[in-house]
Amino acid sequence: MADSESGGWVSLFSGGKDSSWALYRALEAGLSVSRLLTIHPSPGSYLYHVPATRLAGLAAESIGLPLVEIDAGDLDADDPAVAADAGTQGDRELEALEAALREMNAETPIEGVIAGAIESEFQTSRIEGMCDRLDIGLFAPLWRREPRDLAPAMCDAGLEIRVLQVAARGLDASWLGRTLDREAFEELEALNEAYGVHVMGEGGEFETLVTDGPHMSRRIELESETEWDGTRGRVRITDAWLGETSGS
Repeated sequence: MADSESGGWVSLFSGGKDSSWALYRALEAGLSVSRLLTIHPSPGSYLYHVPATRLAGLAAESIGLPLVEIDAGDLDADDPAVAADAGTQGDRELEALEAALREMNAETPIEGVIAGAIESEFQTSRIEGMCDRLDIGLFAPLWRREPRDLAPAMCDAGLEIRVLQVAARGLDASWLGRTLDREAFEELEALNEAYGVHVMGEGGEFETLVTDGPHMSRRIELESETEWDGTRGRVRITDAWLGETSGS
């Protein structure tokens, strides 16, 4: 953890597998992580993880780090022209994040940002540019790593990863709520060969929530309902709370 007189590192955190793994790797590497920062994006966000970001508070409590939450607003509603151009929308979405980090940095200089990007140039180039403008570091331990190496590493470390949303050929309703263990990732590799499904869901094929892990003191418990329209679906969470102790 960070020294109280230092701004430390700020971990961009959605509660999904990639940001959770990046945070875990940062803690494992001994980085002085001072807080988590969650962006609540508009539903059509190109830049941020969308599902269940409101559960980040439970995760932060279990992890034992303070959480800063930022509402990025509904860019589609504010400016219809923005929605037509992914690059413009991505730049606008970054503004809320950069403003929050600039304010933190002004109060107490921060060392850098931790990000969970794997292959997205769209996302990473914007975050790199932001860090350059703020003159802070960037720790991106998943960047350009082989997806087939990342998946088993997450499982072996003890991350409990639940699927919250699917939107790809080959992924049916049975994947909703499923835990991504080694067997599930092997099936995803087969679906990659058959349909081109990205093993880590980098193309938006699926979205996840980490409900337990070695960096968490208590498991996130869920009550939910499944919504499926025949080609895509989601887990609608009706209640969530922290269990007594983590199983990791």
